[in-house]
Amino acid sequence: MEACNINVESPDSPNPEMKKNKEIVEALYKALGDGETETVAGLVASDLDWWFHGPPERQHMRRVLTGESGYDEFAFEPRSVTPIGEDCVIVEGWEGAQAYWVHVWNVKEGVITRFREYFNTWLTVKDLRPCWEVGHEVTNDTSTIWQSQPQDLHHRSFPGLMLAI
Repeated sequence: MEACNINVESPDSPNPEMKKNKEIVEALYKALGDGETETVAGLVASDLDWWFHGPPERQHMRRVLTGESGYDEFAFEPRSVTPIGEDCVIVEGWEGAQAYWVHVWNVKEGVITRFREYFNTWLTVKDLRPCWEVGHEVTNDTSTIWQSQPQDLHHRSFPGLMLAI
């Protein structure tokens, strides 16, 4: 029996599409940090699908992407950038004891099309798709493929969410 296999970037055998998606998301954070609005606009779809979980006053990325606030209102400094699957990149960061965030970006054809933001929320990502072997269902592996790792916030209590892909 084979188990489900979701591609998570591995230094030994990186998937070229996953590597490209990771580079696009890293370029976005660099452009945000440098205040390069034209670069940001070129990386993000004009009809970006956006979703937020957290206190309303913590919608920092939405305010930056819409121009409601300046690029210097909140420093988005990724601590980890992990491509998962064909089009997903998860970015995690924390800025002291009060600000822990996870961003989930979807990239299609070189453009970021979907953004999910979780502020002060633990996130666990699981693959819930059934596996198939020669046309027959083998198993429904629900193993964790990514989990929040806020190293300096281990003593805090945050709500937890599971993202199923």
